[in-house]
Amino acid sequence: MIRKSAIALLAAAVAFAAVTVNFRHPCAMAASGQPASAIDSKRPVPQYRLTGSYRLKPIGNSADGKAVLLTFDDGPKDESMIRELLRILDKHGAKAIFFVNGYRAKRHPELIGLLHARGQTIGNHAWDHLDLSKASEAEADRQIAEVQRLIGELAGKAPRFFRPPFGAGGERIKRLAKRRGLLYMTWSIGSLDWEKRNRNKPERVVRNVMDQLHPGANILMHELPWTVEALDTLLTRLEEAGYGFIDPSGIDTGATDAAERSTNR
Repeated sequence: MIRKSAIALLAAAVAFAAVTVNFRHPCAMAASGQPASAIDSKRPVPQYRLTGSYRLKPIGNSADGKAVLLTFDDGPKDESMIRELLRILDKHGAKAIFFVNGYRAKRHPELIGLLHARGQTIGNHAWDHLDLSKASEAEADRQIAEVQRLIGELAGKAPRFFRPPFGAGGERIKRLAKRRGLLYMTWSIGSLDWEKRNRNKPERVVRNVMDQLHPGANILMHELPWTVEALDTLLTRLEEAGYGFIDPSGIDTGATDAAERSTNR
């Protein structure tokens, strides 16, 4: 009888020890239900920072300086064009920032979902395509905040990057973007795909970019038929020149070096 009791007590002690070892304090769990350590390990270590001239510069020796950032403004407009852009980006293993207007995102929520599902980055390009430098502070802030809200609802997370329409913002708009947790940028290379002289001329879009090419280039393009047609050739030419493509998730959104404005223009 005593022996049976001792065995029972030993079994209970082993079970208690197992529960104690596997127990995690609730504070160690993130909102997703995963351990905080697992969440932290998934956060990409920043590899690039944005300079004052809107170029991308490697952080230390963590990344290749001979790389470019691809960006597309003024969407989403058309599913066929978006799907073709995605196909070409996937072919080249490239990621991009799609700077979207709020009114277009509201009109095409399925395209926001598609961009997000394909691992592309969605940026804030204001609700309307307005010159925010001429808007009141309240209106400019609303233009930014409403896109943050809508994309947060559609994609599950709000944008981290902001580009003002026409590249027109200035210090006041930069402050508003920063207040909303956004990294403000314009570009360092314009493809000029929006100019009438380049309309329906994909070869000129390619040439415009290649003629201005530099390490860390921040390339501005648009969701336009001739830009879609130019993209595969452009990415091939960039690869042949030894350039890689920067993943926006590796950009430090809190490390803009304002001091470099005077040295890297």
